[in-house]
Amino acid sequence: MPRATFGPEARLHSPSEYAAALKGRRLARGALFVLHWAPPLPGDASGLARLGLVVPKRHAPRASTRNAVKRVVREAFRQRRHALPAGLYVVRLQSRPAPASLTALKAAARHEADAHFKRSPR
Repeated sequence: MPRATFGPEARLHSPSEYAAALKGRRLARGALFVLHWAPPLPGDASGLARLGLVVPKRHAPRASTRNAVKRVVREAFRQRRHALPAGLYVVRLQSRPAPASLTALKAAARHEADAHFKRSPR
């Protein structure tokens, strides 16, 4: 089994990659996140899943909240990356999280991210 890492080859980098993923299929929608997917772009020889995150300030005004959400979603993706089909994945925070402790927010975000990645096509 390949190592579960999250290096630069596992990330989306350019705006065109984000745009392609956001124009693709919406795989899952929950209380916090929407998961978008698009097939790999022509010329992408990696053959693996790649992740991009959209966590806007209007939904998470505090930097600590945005960073915690991104860290948790990246970890959930990293652990499932090799089981996911190749393509571009974008997880977008769609609503303001309910007021809660950072620990409770991390737990809720992880639970929802895991559920979304489980529902993605095989």
